[in-house]
Amino acid sequence: MAVKKKPPILTLTPEQENEANHKIKRFMEDRFELDLGSFEAAEILELFTREIAPHYYNRAIFDVQTHLKERFESNRKRPVGAREKLISERS
Repeated sequence: MAVKKKPPILTLTPEQENEANHKIKRFMEDRFELDLGSFEAAEILELFTREIAPHYYNRAIFDVQTHLKERFESNRKRPVGAREKLISERS
């Protein structure tokens, strides 16, 4: 029975995918003296895309949510006139 693969949470453009494959091949050659073919590099990229990238994606989303929550809370604490002054200063 074949294992059903998870769909990737992130996708790359063909250009980004080619660049990533090239970087994987170069890294493996420079670091481990392994000469990977395009298929092997693509398999490594697929592994990272499906299994590791979602962790970075979820962490980035969490960090942005935390930042926005802190920012909105700090705006709520300001008096109304101070908020209007801040908005006019930014314009």
